[in-house]
Amino acid sequence: MTPIRHNGSAGSDNDAVLDAVRDCVLAVGVRRTTLTDVARRAGVSRMTLYRRWPDVRSLVGDLMTREWIAVATGAMPEHRADMTARELLTRGLVDAVRDFVAHPLFRKILDVDPELLLPYVLDRLGASQEALLELLAGVLREGHADGSVRRAPVERQARSVLLIVQSFTLSLRTVTDEDAPELSAEAFLGELRGILERTLTP
Repeated sequence: MTPIRHNGSAGSDNDAVLDAVRDCVLAVGVRRTTLTDVARRAGVSRMTLYRRWPDVRSLVGDLMTREWIAVATGAMPEHRADMTARELLTRGLVDAVRDFVAHPLFRKILDVDPELLLPYVLDRLGASQEALLELLAGVLREGHADGSVRRAPVERQARSVLLIVQSFTLSLRTVTDEDAPELSAEAFLGELRGILERTLTP
């Protein structure tokens, strides 16, 4: 699955701008980032940005879509003959949560601008969530076919898995205590692996 492109502009142009807004957000957070800052870093005019994005939040939305899809798809293992679809999906999702919570942009937004994530938790699905659901549904269908995944309506099953993984991604750091081995991040990722295995096993 390739990153979603928006606004019909060339991917390389988009990437240069999104790289610039990522650098700005990592440096000062979303609220202190301006289109002027982004234009200067990207080497383009402000009018070029205004023609594609009306404000910084829309730019950051496209940046999050690119980054989150890259994390999710990058965590999925390559198909192997000795791995069932359930094993592939479980391993990939646990690795994705680990990669998300370590991702510099994700950490910065949680620390400084967490309200940016609230619409995608409380109000609507975002583009990256829709893409992840598509990825989940594909692997779940493979699991139904090879007998490794419990049969259920695929869309509902994919959304249920997303709810589980999303809660771990957003809240993992609030429940961990790295001074207590049984409450470390890796211990909770082990619990996530067990939860996914139990809910997906026929």
